[in-house]
Amino acid sequence: MPAPGKATINDIARLAAVSKKTVSRVINNSPLVRPDTREKIQSLMKQLGYAPDPQARGLAFRRSFLIGLVYDNPTAQYIVNMQYGALDALRDSGYELVVHPCDSHREDYIDGIRRFALQQKLHGVILIPRVSEDDQLAAALREIDVRYVRIASIPLDEPANMLHTQDRLAGVEAANYLQSLGHRQLGLITGPRRYRSSIERGGGFRHGLSQRGIELAEDYVFEGGYTFESGVAGAEYLLAKSPRPTAIFACNDEMAAGVYKAAMRRGLSIPADLSVVGYDDSPLATQLWPALSTIHSPIRDLGRQAAQMLLAPEPEDGDAPAEPVSVTPHLVVRDSSQRPPA
Repeated sequence: MPAPGKATINDIARLAAVSKKTVSRVINNSPLVRPDTREKIQSLMKQLGYAPDPQARGLAFRRSFLIGLVYDNPTAQYIVNMQYGALDALRDSGYELVVHPCDSHREDYIDGIRRFALQQKLHGVILIPRVSEDDQLAAALREIDVRYVRIASIPLDEPANMLHTQDRLAGVEAANYLQSLGHRQLGLITGPRRYRSSIERGGGFRHGLSQRGIELAEDYVFEGGYTFESGVAGAEYLLAKSPRPTAIFACNDEMAAGVYKAAMRRGLSIPADLSVVGYDDSPLATQLWPALSTIHSPIRDLGRQAAQMLLAPEPEDGDAPAEPVSVTPHLVVRDSSQRPPA
């Protein structure tokens, strides 16, 4: 043990069996240290007469009280709900939320996010689809020692960094529901194929149908863009088919609203002539007439949980591995679906 007054931050970390970062957090009065760990470190510093080097202060806490929300998502309501959820968690915490929209099509978009994190000295970052699905972005954040939580439809990272939304199960539920009503001629409007959520939602829907003996032909699948306009285009394509679908599953509510417009143009009544199911359960779902049957995805709750994960103390050496965190979407049946016409 070092002589009193001669201890360094490395000595304190070694004797406390923690990282130097944890010692620095205690020095800087960070709230992100467990009380028992804080007490042990403070006791050692007092026992050894450790006086922090001013240059050592903030080694691991050279951060602002800012949480970043990074997104490349065309659905405005999704972003708004995510922000509301994060703000719910940050209220009275001393932390604030800053947002960073980006274009993941650009080759330099990861460099832009890295600069944003460093310039703002972010404490942590919430990543939502599609940027949450990029392993290279996650690696870039690890390199600059910025905490992050990825919200995605499949597990892509360590449990401490993941919120799993289980989109495939929701797609299966939509398929089971429409088949249970008697629909066998169905159409599917997916999101962009580069979005993992699109693959999982559409894949779950097709799998659910195949389990019930219904094979969805490729020409009854339209790749949309998670936008209202792509929902209109997708529905016009599907409704021109012969035989015409009696039900359409759109992989978000914006595209489902587009189906309403295309159906109206063709003089089709929802749900008498065409049943429609969406995804997200955004406010739009109850603003449409008839009200939209849709998969409820707890977007606001996802934002809240992600922010809470970033506010929690970082795992320490010897801690048990974090438990996986996931949410389960579920179908909300309203007025846009019924049995197919006789």
